Order: sequence, then C-alpha cells, then structure tokens
Amino acid sequence: MQYKKMILPNGLRIIFEEIPYVQSVSIGVWIEAGTRNEKSECNGISHFIEHMAFKGTSRRSARDIAEEIDNIGGQLNAFTGKECTCFYAKVLNKQMELAFDILSDMLFNSEFADIEIEKEKNVIIEEINMYEDTPEEIIHDIYASNVFRGHSLGYPVLGDHHTVKGITRKDILRFLKANYRPDNTVISVAGNVKFKDIEKYVLKYFSEWGDKSRTVLPTARPSINFEYKVKRKDTEQVHFCMGFQGLSQRDEKLYSFLALNNLLGGGMSSRLFQKVREELGLVYSIYSYPATYRDVGLMTIYAGTNQSQLNTVIQTVLGELEDLKENGVPRNELYRVKEQMKGNYILGMEGTGSRMSSMGKAELLLGRVYSQQEILDNIEAINMDGMNEMIDEIIDFKKLAVTILGNVDADILEPLGMMHDGD
Repeated sequence: MQYKKMILPNGLRIIFEEIPYVQSVSIGVWIEAGTRNEKSECNGISHFIEHMAFKGTSRRSARDIAEEIDNIGGQLNAFTGKECTCFYAKVLNKQMELAFDILSDMLFNSEFADIEIEKEKNVIIEEINMYEDTPEEIIHDIYASNVFRGHSLGYPVLGDHHTVKGITRKDILRFLKANYRPDNTVISVAGNVKFKDIEKYVLKYFSEWGDKSRTVLPTARPSINFEYKVKRKDTEQVHFCMGFQGLSQRDEKLYSFLALNNLLGGGMSSRLFQKVREELGLVYSIYSYPATYRDVGLMTIYAGTNQSQLNTVIQTVLGELEDLKENGVPRNELYRVKEQMKGNYILGMEGTGSRMSSMGKAELLLGRVYSQQEILDNIEAINMDGMNEMIDEIIDFKKLAVTILGNVDADILEPLGMMHDGD
C-alpha cells in the first residue's frame, strides 16, 4: 500500500493509507506527550488528561460523547504511554466526519470542570489500587523505577495516590499548553476513504489549531542503574524482572535486537518458555520484552514462581543466557525466529486499527513511515553475524538489573550470588 502525507502550515502532520477492501476507517490523534514529559510532582498528568478528555466539552457532555459513538456502532478510546498519548476512533467509513468532529471537540473544547476533575481523581486512584493488587503487573513499574531511578521514564504512567490527588486544573492547562501542539502531533488514518476527504476534514477541524512555534521542553537522556533490589509484598508468588540495556527506537540494529527478544522469550516456542515452563514446569508465566525509547532501550525477562523455586528459576534463566552467549544461534533457529517475526507482523497488520497505529507511532517518534515491504526486508536481512554481535552486546552480566517482588526478604539475593538493596 502507498502512504500519503501532508503537513499543515501549523506543523500538524497527517499520514494516510487507503485500504479499499474494508468498510471501516480508523483515525488516531498521536501527541508526543507522555510520562517522559512530566515533572515528579505532577506524575500521572498525561494519563489524567487522557481521562478528562472524555468528561465533557463545551458542545457535548460525557454522555453525549459516549452515545454519539455508540449509536453508530463505533469505537472511541485512548491510551497513554511513556513518550506519547493517542486518542483514536474506529467507525464505518460513511461516519468518518463524525469521528473527526468528536476527536477535535475532545482535543480543543474539553472543559476540565473542577467537579469532574475531583471525581476523576477517585476513578484513577481506584485504577491505581487495582493495579497495585496485581503483582504480575506492578512489578514492571517497580522495575522501571529502579532502572531509570530519578528520571521521568521510570515514573508510572498512572502516577501515584499523592501526585494524582494534587493535580489541579491549572496544572492541566499548563501541561496542555506546553505539550499539546500541532507540530507535536500526528493524525494517522487508515481505511476505505479517499485522501481528498481526509484533507477536507483535517482542514475543517484542525487547521485553526495554534501555530508551530513552541518552546521545546528538554528531557535528559536517562542513565540505566544496574541494581539488584527486593520489594517486600505479601503475595502468593514471587515475581521478578531481569533486564539488560537494549537499543533505542532509531538504532540501525533494531531488528536484530527484536529477533533476540523473540528467540529468548517472545512466544511459546522461545527458549525460556520451553525450558523453564515446558521442560521443568517451574512457572506458569515467563517471557521477555523489548522497550525502545527515543534514546535508550531495555530488554527485560519476567517470571513469576513459588518462593522455594525462585533460586532454580533464576539460575535456569542465567544458564540459558550463558548458553546463548557461549554457543550463539543455530542457523535453523534464526530462520524460525525470522519467519515467526514476519508472520506476526503480517497478521498484526490486517486491521485498520493496527495500520493506523503503526503509521502514527512511526511518524511521531521516528519521523517517517516504513512500508510493509521495508519492514519485511529488514527482518529478512537479519543474519548470523548480526545476531551473534547482538548477543554479545546485549547480554552483559556486568550490566544486569534485577527487581524482585514478593513475600521475601532482601537476603533472598545472597544465595543467588547477588548484592542487594532492599526497601
């Protein structure tokens, strides 16, 4: 498919792909503002604003927003990440203008009424409480806080009880002014519509949005803290994250890095899943995942297990890493990983929502959209030498961050041969 792109005089970028064989259209407004842009005292404000955009505008109540999209069988949602926030809608193509109308109304005309702000604080605090009751989820936030200690990349997206309670309408308006700017935003559209119609609605609903001169808020590059930490919590299982320094989003070796993750813990056929769960039966859940940001990255391994088996699980994981570092990747395994990556990518791009997301995020964070063929070619180009170099670069036992969460004491690390810093 061919992508089309336009840039308005105010700096707003629009990226579009026509998909003629579907009857829907997905529209996403991608803003380069997330947890990374927050100050510690207002941690969680990006996510708070995402919630508040659904609470009513000068033209629509919260109920009106919900009913207008529900009445046409559409979907309207949003999410907040470390480096961006996205508001998106999926509707039948004949309802595209309504989606543009609602999204622009939420973006420009939200009232942020004090009474709604106070109500939403309670909602988000309950969301935080729910999250904290799920140790297999909260471990990742604790780990990120340890790894990026003192840097906003380590802040939780939701914030905490104290910061959320302290958010004011003035804080919200200040954050919006600094970060919600047209030249900081991409509108991504995918579906069975014509570019001339996209252009018409973008001009109608977004052309009056500000100007493109803004003060860039610098965010320092984080340093990675390779520490071993234990967080005591009364849980049935002990959960841990073990991580190495990874690659940034723009690194030319990114696809070899993603292949290494797939090989280690990216699916049911991965080495860690097969060894630790299938062969030894020590865990229900074990996986690895890459995190790539503007200027830094991580590769993290997660597992949850019984306290009595923690030592065995960690030593088994370390053993698999040592084997990979010592013996490299067999040619047939690299072929399998590449085919898996290609299959996952193609299957994941079949809907208008996934096409919209892929384009919007790439344009926002990388400054360009890669075609499907370019991405498949990049996967195919992964070779043995590149993989073995990646293994040597990433798996560095002198630079290993470990966070353990559970009903354990800090001295649990001593028999594992690890220094510890408990709290």
